[in-house]
Amino acid sequence: MKRRWAFAGLLAGLVGYIGLPYVLIQRLGLGTLRQGKLSEAAVALTFDDGPDPQYTPAVLDALREADMQATFFLLADAARQHPELVHRIQAEGHEIGVHALRHRHAWGRWPWDAYRDSRQAQRHLQELTGERLRWGRPPHGAYTLATWAGLRRAGLTPVHWSVEGGDWRRGATPQDVQAHVLSAVHGGAVIVLHDGGPGAQITPVALPSLLLGLRKRGYRSVTLGELEQLGAAPVTRAQLPARLMAGLDRWLDAQLKIRPALGREGGLFRLQALGFPLRGLHLPDDKPLQAGTPALEFHVNNPLLVDLGLGRFIPRARQEFGWVARDWGQNPAYAEAEYLYCLSVHGPVLRRLGFQEVALAPFDQWRLGLWSRLMHRVYGTEPRRTPPVLSIISRAEFLRRFG
Repeated sequence: MKRRWAFAGLLAGLVGYIGLPYVLIQRLGLGTLRQGKLSEAAVALTFDDGPDPQYTPAVLDALREADMQATFFLLADAARQHPELVHRIQAEGHEIGVHALRHRHAWGRWPWDAYRDSRQAQRHLQELTGERLRWGRPPHGAYTLATWAGLRRAGLTPVHWSVEGGDWRRGATPQDVQAHVLSAVHGGAVIVLHDGGPGAQITPVALPSLLLGLRKRGYRSVTLGELEQLGAAPVTRAQLPARLMAGLDRWLDAQLKIRPALGREGGLFRLQALGFPLRGLHLPDDKPLQAGTPALEFHVNNPLLVDLGLGRFIPRARQEFGWVARDWGQNPAYAEAEYLYCLSVHGPVLRRLGFQEVALAPFDQWRLGLWSRLMHRVYGTEPRRTPPVLSIISRAEFLRRFG
């Protein structure tokens, strides 16, 4: 019996010491800065595990050539060995954050050692830079209660990421890293790459083309300080429901094969090819809309819509419906779709973009209205007073307008 109680106590201690920080901080992001405003055209490139004399100069060269800024999370021991790289990072307008003294996972450290690490690394790096350092990111982005307390005691804002480049993965190539980041990038993204450790072998080769790709997508890379000035802030408890809902959206997308237009995760629209699911509806010209008709349903990126507001939604939608038109034209999975439609409370707005409006059956209005009110509550916005409707447009008309 005593052994059982001892085991139960050990398990409860591990859940509290590692499990809670893993869920609340590492996964949900509570208290961490992990992205900026989704509607901004700025992203923040961040580099971990440097400085490294073999790789950091090439990373700096690529950033200088592209006229972009970044934030470097440095290992204090490596920085003391290569102070000239620290000074170059500063001189070229980049920011410096605290990574650790040495690269060790938080879960494998004694609590007191983990607690002291951030403050010790901060002190050594501040002696080198002559600046007060504000940002902290532990190795692997991993936390325990001691790691979290140590960062807070040092006065550091914990920084995670919203896009992981994957340059450290076994078998990764520069092309893999470019393709992944450019498909996953979104407005306000905090992107993590490496200028030290295993990932550093890939990043300098991938970076020039990656920076060019970001520029072609309309993004510029800024320091975390500038991203903060553009509205980035740590995740609060009030934002946790929205983060949970976004996670549920991603899970449903994977289950239902809903894909972002042109594969761009940061876009406004996600597409699903399916047979039209409703029965008994007619288009405004009284043409019956048969259930099962091949169609494309589009879903709106709700967090981005909240950031944009309806005022900026229309010009952004005009642009990104162009992406939908390209996808519709070139994706074989969408070739048979005769209509594009959306079930939402945004009928009046979509009508201004050329969509026809069809009233729904009372039960469909009720269930979609319930979902809409839940979304507005989760995201903290005022519910729309308009009833849910079917907004629909034929393939020919859509391609005429946006193709």
